[in-house]
Amino acid sequence: MGIFSSIKNAIFGSDEEEKAAAAAPATETAKPARAAITVADVEARIGSIPGAENLNWQTSIVDLMKLVRIDPSYENRKELAQEMGNTDYSGTAEDNIALHKAVMNQIAAAGGVVPDDLKG
Repeated sequence: MGIFSSIKNAIFGSDEEEKAAAAAPATETAKPARAAITVADVEARIGSIPGAENLNWQTSIVDLMKLVRIDPSYENRKELAQEMGNTDYSGTAEDNIALHKAVMNQIAAAGGVVPDDLKG
């Protein structure tokens, strides 16, 4: 599992949970598959993670990674950047801003609606 998957799963739940719910017979105990969510839901999900109020997760990739308990080291950010298609990541402020925008765009593509101001 890649770093992006870890971020996405921290926000939406794991892919395995969703696949199991979709494959399970319809019973009262089976979880329904994840439905599309609204802008308010994305903000609420991320904002309700303990510690969110103390971090600038809305614009900082380091703070977003800290919030979902992923080490925001240069090595992990570089790996995440490569997952997002940036093979020239050098850790500059501009790279981190672009990485945050790429991650937010991928979160939106993964099933959540991310506010335009967070996507950049």
